[in-house]
Order: sequence, then C-alpha cells, then structure tokens
Amino acid sequence: MGSPSLLTMPSNLILHYTSEQIFINAMVLENGSVAARGKQPLFSVGVIADVQYADIPDGRSFLGVPRYYRHSILVLQRAVQNWKSIQKVSFAINFGDIVDGFCPKDQSLHAVKKVAAEFEKFNGPVYHMIGNHCLYNLPRKELLPLLKIPNRNGLAYYDFSPAPSYRFIVLDAFDVSAIGWPEDHPNTLKALNFLNEKNPNADKNSPAGLTGTERRFLKFNGSVGQEQMEWLNFVLREATDAKQSVVICSHLPLHPGASTTAALLWNYDEVLDLIHRYECVKVCLAGHDHKGGYAVDSHGIHHRVLEAALECPPGSDAFGYLDVYNDRISLIGTDRMESTEMVFDVE
Repeated sequence: MGSPSLLTMPSNLILHYTSEQIFINAMVLENGSVAARGKQPLFSVGVIADVQYADIPDGRSFLGVPRYYRHSILVLQRAVQNWKSIQKVSFAINFGDIVDGFCPKDQSLHAVKKVAAEFEKFNGPVYHMIGNHCLYNLPRKELLPLLKIPNRNGLAYYDFSPAPSYRFIVLDAFDVSAIGWPEDHPNTLKALNFLNEKNPNADKNSPAGLTGTERRFLKFNGSVGQEQMEWLNFVLREATDAKQSVVICSHLPLHPGASTTAALLWNYDEVLDLIHRYECVKVCLAGHDHKGGYAVDSHGIHHRVLEAALECPPGSDAFGYLDVYNDRISLIGTDRMESTEMVFDVE
C-alpha cells in the first residue's frame, strides 16, 4: 500500500440509476451489511468521525443534542477491535475532531495523545485529517506531528493510493480559517475579513439572519485556499491520466444535499465546480455534521457524511468500514452508522 505523499505541483457524468443499481441498493443482508454480489473487495477501509473525546461530564450541543464525551473513546476502542477482527481491513481513516472543544486546555495535549494512542492500536496505517475541535485544542504545529499528518507550511492536505486503481485525497478544510493559525497569520486575517463580509452577527458562530447555504459562513467552518485548489486540480489530472477512481475525504461536507447547510465548507461550490471537471471522482466522504447524510449530486458523485461517535449513548456505536470494488464502494455501518451502497460508472 502506498504511503501518504504531499504533492507540490500545483465532462461530466450523467446522474442515472440503472435497474441493476436500484436492485443492489435494495439488497441488504440480514446482518446489516450491504450485498456486493459475492465478489471480494479490492481492499477495505475502517472509518470513524467526530470522536470528540474529553474527560468531562456528558453535555449537549447548541441544538440540545446529547453528547457523550467520555463514552466516545469507548466507541473508538470498539471500532479498532472491529477493524482488527475483520482481517481484510488494511487501513483506517479518521474524519477529524479527535477531541472536543470543551476539553480543558491544560488537558488538551494529554487528550489528543490518549485518543491517538487508541488509533495506534490498529494493526495498519491510520490516516487523519484535522477538524475544528482539533484546532480549538492545539495549534497546527503541535497537532499535525502528533497525528502523523504530512504537511507543508502547516497545511494538512495529502493523497495516497492504496491500490493501483484508486486514489484517496484528504483535504485541509481549514486552510483558510479563523481557528488553528496564529492570530496574525495571513490565513486568519483573510478568514476574519471574509466572515465580516458574509456574517453580520457579532457572534460569528451564529447563523442568525442567514438563509439557505449562506448559513455555512460560520467561524467553526473554513475553506480550501487557492494553493490547495491548484494542488487538487493537479492530483485529479494525474489520477485521470492513471485511470484511477478517486475518493475525496474532508472534515467539512461538500454538498448541501448530504448535510445541514451550517456544516458546509465555505467554498464548497468552488471545490465542486473543480471536481465536476473530472470523471475520476466517485465518492466524497466527510464528518462534522453529526447526524450524517447521503446524496448523489448532478454529476453522479456520491456524498456520504458519517454519523458521529460523540453522540452515541452508552451501549451504542457509530463506526464502519468500506468495502471497495472497481464499480462501487459499500459502507458497512455498525449500529448508528447506516450502511450505504455507492455504485458508479467506471471507464
């Protein structure tokens, strides 16, 4: 399997559902997994999102949804045991927010190390991405080395190829952001100026008065910067030339059909415009919107937002694994993470 690499160089599909796809989407095995016509996957990938561990009493989100800060690490432990027990799972992806923003700051370093150590118990590589809660706790210069995220000048985007026919792209959704960078960093200043233009509220985490997709202009979100956009374009061109199918991973969702609008990447529309120029992109996976979601966009790309480990009451779970085939990716979910069959065209 390829190791993470950070590249420095800077058509459309028609949405359709064949009778075969409708049939397959309806085929759910009794154990909750999705059928894949008996074929062996090319490889399998463990997935989990929004652990947001903290050694504090349970609480609630600003919408009143219960959050189980101490239990979430138990969900992660069971996820790792599950992935290890399924021998075909060769690597795992964590979709960000490894610890919670309410974690006491004098415990942040210990908490990140504690959760990272649980991921390290998996017997294969784990690929991390940063989320807003990660950045509430530690600056990039400390966080990225702890999570072994390849980076250049503090930017946390990279790609890797676990098989010749596939490439995974991990985006830095907080490239331009008001959190995680030093206060005087150009990306911080750019983000604050952007928020002042887009969000009239004194509290920039409040969507009051914002409507539709404008509700994404909140301080706890961010955007993909120009340099990263150029890199993404280069990698997609390279994947096209190599006839690879691409899975894009981002902490922030990229499509309003799969997410609440308040959770979207600031410039999700620009990123989608770029992605839609290429037929190689098949699936976009994300976290951040804890309830999860799923949509297929107008170009046939599947968008799946993963349910959060944080919001699992004791005795419940939210994690899964992907069975990856040439023409489909099957998410086999556990408990609160719904299984999803994502079928696509291949050249």
